[in-house]
Amino acid sequence: MRFVPRFTDGRPFAEPLGKIVCVGRNYAEHARELDNPVPSEPLLFIKPATAAVALEQPIAAPFARGEVHYETELALLIGEPLSNATPEQAERGVAGIGLALDLTLRDVQARLKEKGHPWEAAKAFDGACPLSAFLPLTEVPDWATLSFTLEVDGEVRQQGRGADMLFPVPALLAEMSRHFTLQHGDVVLTGTPAGVGPLPRGATLAFTLSGGLAVTTRVTE
Repeated sequence: MRFVPRFTDGRPFAEPLGKIVCVGRNYAEHARELDNPVPSEPLLFIKPATAAVALEQPIAAPFARGEVHYETELALLIGEPLSNATPEQAERGVAGIGLALDLTLRDVQARLKEKGHPWEAAKAFDGACPLSAFLPLTEVPDWATLSFTLEVDGEVRQQGRGADMLFPVPALLAEMSRHFTLQHGDVVLTGTPAGVGPLPRGATLAFTLSGGLAVTTRVTE
């Protein structure tokens, strides 16, 4: 059964989830912590809808395949098709904002990068994108003031702010829509701030997003 995004008031979105469009290295400090160059244009990749699971459910990560890293990101639910959109058009197409984990098989990714191969095996596996419910939007927010936090067993590990993105939300969505249409029901992940690391078995993860979203979950053993 296809994953259906939902709003924080309990309403399901009108359509099942489409594709999940992601951007890598959208925070300079995160690029530096992994010894990656800071990009001059968005580094885009896609997760399939089969990667999505509900964030509040226990996270069953594929630890048998190597080290699994957490990457917390602001998630955007697309409410209308966007193709070759202007930044102003693009931001008006967002129906909701939430949080996501871009789970990454870091050992697998490192081997793929060494060979110059694509990242899908490290980023697009089943369960690789836990998604929260979405705060419904009735007007365009101040993207720069949005902030989010991840705590692992009570310790703050990641803090992100819209103001720190290399490619702000309106410009990022417009650039994505130049390459492929963002459709009703797609989700966009906007990059992770510094502080990524191995996902601890059995840990409690607590997420907050300015605007009133809070989610707690647990990593299975």
